[in-house]
Amino acid sequence: MTVIRPLPPELINQIAAGEVIERPSSVVKELVENSLDAGAARIEVEIEAGGARLIRVRDDGDGIHADELPLAVASHATSKIGSFDDLEHVASMGFRGEALASVSSVARFALTSRARGQDAAFRIEVDGGRLQAARPAQHPQGTSVEVRDLFYNVPARKKFMRAERTEFAHIDDLLKSLALARSTVEFRLSHNGKPVRIWKAARDEQAQLQRVAEVLGEDFPAQSLRIDHAAAGLHLSGWVGLPTASRAQADAQYFYVNGRLVRDRIVAHAVRQAYADVLFHGRYAAFVLYLELDPVGVDVNVHPAKHEVRFREQRLVHDFLFRTLHEVLAQTRAGQVASSAQAEDGHLRLATAGASTTPAVSAVAASSAWLGRAGQSRLALGVRDAPLADYAALLGESPRATAALPMPAADDAESPPLGYAIAQLKSIYVLAENAQGLVLVDMHAAHERITYEKLKSGRACSNLRSQLLLVPLSIAVSAKEAAAAEEHAEALAEWGLELSRSGPATIVVRRIPALLEGADVAQLSRDVLSELAQHGSSRRLQELENELLSTMACHGSVRAGRRLTLPEMNALLREMEATERSGQCNHGRPTWVQLGLAELDKLFMRGR
Repeated sequence: MTVIRPLPPELINQIAAGEVIERPSSVVKELVENSLDAGAARIEVEIEAGGARLIRVRDDGDGIHADELPLAVASHATSKIGSFDDLEHVASMGFRGEALASVSSVARFALTSRARGQDAAFRIEVDGGRLQAARPAQHPQGTSVEVRDLFYNVPARKKFMRAERTEFAHIDDLLKSLALARSTVEFRLSHNGKPVRIWKAARDEQAQLQRVAEVLGEDFPAQSLRIDHAAAGLHLSGWVGLPTASRAQADAQYFYVNGRLVRDRIVAHAVRQAYADVLFHGRYAAFVLYLELDPVGVDVNVHPAKHEVRFREQRLVHDFLFRTLHEVLAQTRAGQVASSAQAEDGHLRLATAGASTTPAVSAVAASSAWLGRAGQSRLALGVRDAPLADYAALLGESPRATAALPMPAADDAESPPLGYAIAQLKSIYVLAENAQGLVLVDMHAAHERITYEKLKSGRACSNLRSQLLLVPLSIAVSAKEAAAAEEHAEALAEWGLELSRSGPATIVVRRIPALLEGADVAQLSRDVLSELAQHGSSRRLQELENELLSTMACHGSVRAGRRLTLPEMNALLREMEATERSGQCNHGRPTWVQLGLAELDKLFMRGR
């Protein structure tokens, strides 16, 4: 029999370091978060050899009193929590009290600090877990932490470190995320004695957006929507990228919960669903979002490195995120400038093209006003194709013919956002002139979105029909999914899907939505129940119906190669301005492009 014995403190700290300290960037994360918790307004990070040789973090925070310096590197010693109630209301970045102890056990460590209001600074050093006595030192108010020769006493861990460039790239990415989290703090980063990054403190929203642009790219502000919305004790703010500005990788997604960057499946699922109807397949949205809620509503003590959180009201958070993002994306109409998004009284709004710092009249209002002046009602593009005429029956309306419209001057201050059509190019693109310059419209993509939104609207207003299966289908599922079928049976029936639990891990399907006749019933049911079991809600039925309606809209929309009259082109432009999500087609491609006069002048080198 082996003997049970307590582990030595040094070994305990090294085991903890294995959980917390994965690479040099992990050390930087712990140290910078400590600086933020200390109220620092300026943080400098110096790196040598990708962090393997030196990591130095200096701040101007509150500092540490001399008699508390030994406790700072002791295991599970912290000033941030003192009771279970504190643990349930964690508002600081760190709280476990093991970061410095873990770091100092696997590196040569030094900490110098001067507490606020004190006349002198003191320094302690730890080498291989051996703490030396504190001694006086020269240092302004704040704290400096030096970590040298990382993993020098744990050779096995050092072998897993990557090349210097790779390790520094991880540190750089980390600092970017922290700079976005705390825009009022100045950050400086240097590598091998050379300055790399300087993020000045941002005191207003414009300066904060500039910091976002430094991280996500200079084009991001003009291709994003501003969000500031609160409900049910939750507050979401930040910027989300337009669907047409999507990326090939999920490398520009920053989501913060009470100032902490997290990767959460509930959040990821809500964002993915919000973009599902507008994002091109295989593309990823870019965003910087901040969710604020009562600390008691989120458990941050579920991951050693604090990368993950657990929401106590997961479904509430999921639905709030989805509805907020879904609403703001729905308001993206062709002719609008994304960066002019405003929030008033909790309602998300967008300004029209050419807007200055004050919100302009909305695109829909501008279109309606223009049509009113012309003495015309809202027009639809004339539909003469048989397939669309059939689909129009779903909407409860018949196709309408176009009418000739007056053509005021395109530079009229009250002209519609997309202006007035002037020509058609290769029977594919509509060219229009507006107050800003030239507008190019992909007529098939634009009409496809218009038709699709009409079909969805008509579908939502009609009673959902269900199809009774000739033979009820029994399906084996997990016990959790079977419980979800029982719990959400009434909600599923409203969508035309009738499921009932027939055993601990078995369900029976009796009806499916008529629109999905011919679908794989078993796979459909499993997909729906999987989402219900995991997230408490599912949009799989609606997504499948939307996919079918999108196909119908594609076949029923005006085709490339068809000649349009000027009245028809203008009717299309007006419909685009009044249709939700008309900035992109059903597949996420842009439907229109604006070329301003400055861009046109540049093409022809005017003014040089």
